Amino acid sequence: MDRRLFLATALLVATTAVPALAQTAPPTRVRGTIAALDGNAMTVTSRDGSNLEVTLTEPLTVMTVKKVDLNSIAENAYVGIATRTGADGKLTALEVLVLPETSRGSGEGHYAWDLEPGSMMTNGTVKGAVTATSGRELSLAYKDGNKTIFVPPSAPVVTFAPADRADLKAGAPIFFGATKNAEGKLTAARVIVGKDGVAPPM
Repeated sequence: MDRRLFLATALLVATTAVPALAQTAPPTRVRGTIAALDGNAMTVTSRDGSNLEVTLTEPLTVMTVKKVDLNSIAENAYVGIATRTGADGKLTALEVLVLPETSRGSGEGHYAWDLEPGSMMTNGTVKGAVTATSGRELSLAYKDGNKTIFVPPSAPVVTFAPADRADLKAGAPIFFGATKNAEGKLTAARVIVGKDGVAPPM
């Protein structure tokens, strides 16, 4: 990836993954598919079936994701993993995002996430990896602690890849953090769009 993608990635992670400070309104995370795009006006059909009108602001950053081999995640990699907690208290990955080195430290920690009810997000450094009979167990360290997470074979494992505005097409899966103004209107300057059969799993 070039420097522009690294910088865009860092900004996007800051927008979508960092928990909001008390003084700052959290981003509205939008997940769904593009229903229509007319200039900078984009309609997204969200996962609950409702249509959201979003204004894309310039300069617009568009990225996608590509698959990564789970076994290629090495010690010291910086990752973001959404998880669900089992009845035994153990964490199982819903998805894994391998972040570029320039995004190290972005969104660091363990905090509530909205991928599914009760899900959590852990952004941290891989300090150990154990290959199981099925899947892999990753030990993550972050500034306030550490977590051990089981990654099953079914969990999508991705990293960022470049994309452009032409990839924003009706029917394409999309994920981004939008800003909501006092009137409730949504704007976004950075979006992640699915392509080549790989949807943003975050």
